[in-house]
Amino acid sequence: MLDTRPRLLSVGCANPPNRYTQADIPKLFNIEKPSIRSLFGSTHIQTRHLYLPEPDPDGGVSEESQGELLQKHLRGALEIGPEAVRRCLEPEGMTVEDIDYLCVVTTTGFMAPGLTAWVMKTMGFREDCSRMDVVGMGCNAGLNALNPVASWARANPGKNALMLCVEICSAAYVFDETFRTAIVNSLFGDGAAAVLVRADPKDERRDAPAVLGFNSHIITPAIGAMRFDWDDQAGKFSFYLDREIPYVLGVNVEKPVGRLLDAHGLKRRDIAHWVVHSGGKKVIDAIKYNIGLTAYDVRHTTSVLRDFGNLSSGSFLFSFKRLLEEGKVRRGDYTVMMTMGPGSTIETALLRW
Repeated sequence: MLDTRPRLLSVGCANPPNRYTQADIPKLFNIEKPSIRSLFGSTHIQTRHLYLPEPDPDGGVSEESQGELLQKHLRGALEIGPEAVRRCLEPEGMTVEDIDYLCVVTTTGFMAPGLTAWVMKTMGFREDCSRMDVVGMGCNAGLNALNPVASWARANPGKNALMLCVEICSAAYVFDETFRTAIVNSLFGDGAAAVLVRADPKDERRDAPAVLGFNSHIITPAIGAMRFDWDDQAGKFSFYLDREIPYVLGVNVEKPVGRLLDAHGLKRRDIAHWVVHSGGKKVIDAIKYNIGLTAYDVRHTTSVLRDFGNLSSGSFLFSFKRLLEEGKVRRGDYTVMMTMGPGSTIETALLRW
């Protein structure tokens, strides 16, 4: 029987060259309030890669206008996005000319044409490469987009689909010494991740996991708990995170996970690996508690949060890459991927090696 399931063949990640410790940020922006500075003192995030303005002669940095932030988003996306693509394709001996379908995911900047057109122009994709932009869905968007990308791959066997998540979260920062903005500024980092997807029944290779299915869950009463909207006082777009988010996600996470596993006749004990979005310590703890995960189960989730912060839509691919590099997956292992974000939404996917 021919195997037409789409497989995740390779993943590549990239970050800005400048890395900052948590203690660096309040110093650079001259944040004096002890209550705000304390947000940067938690140990679950140690470093983040960010695009920040060059320090002035006094060692601080000036705040950027909305126009400058949008320019930074495009400039940064076209630096780290192509690098993630190259790191994804080179191990497969491929170039962008081999790609038949490109999907680019971002939430941290808005433009028309979208990033697909800019990435294709910058990297030299074929002019007949199909494309899709997924914009504004937030941290859950990587799995949202992987669903149609995998479906395209299955409908076009032997052809190559590429998904790129690129988030310049520092292009969404507002520094006004309020808790609303400080929580965001202490949590998110900049990064890009690309994954190559192909369904090829003639391919003998079986060292890449097959995508078996997806399940979504939207918590509509909490639609405003995570949002990116206009702040009149700051004159910029500003991201908002409700303090109840960990609780809201925690009490609902069993539903999509249960449906996903039931659809394939599986129990939680059958899952060998968990790839969970690095949403923040309290979010990760809520997920662990409500579906019975151990610290070992989310080791890559917490290590990505520690080293990079919350990378929004691409976070789960950074964790997936660490799982691959660890070398502990075995033929037949099941893996659950999970992302959470605005909506409020929980996305899940089931893989098998």
